Amino acid sequence: MSRTVTMHTARTAMNQEPQIREWAENFLKKRERIGRETMPDAEFDKHWRYVRPERMHEGAVEAVTAYFDQQAAR
Repeated sequence: MSRTVTMHTARTAMNQEPQIREWAENFLKKRERIGRETMPDAEFDKHWRYVRPERMHEGAVEAVTAYFDQQAAR
């Protein structure tokens, strides 16, 4: 991507575009799962519900940048 994604841009994109939000959440959820592969799915889902808001905020710029990069590569 040719421009820098700011926190404001990332959060706005996720709030206005359900497709971007879903993609970003899956991206961040997969990243959160790293190191927790042995955790049962039900336990991880419970963990994700607890940490999701923080991870979605912390990772917004990275996730939206990755989404835009993937779209540009197509």
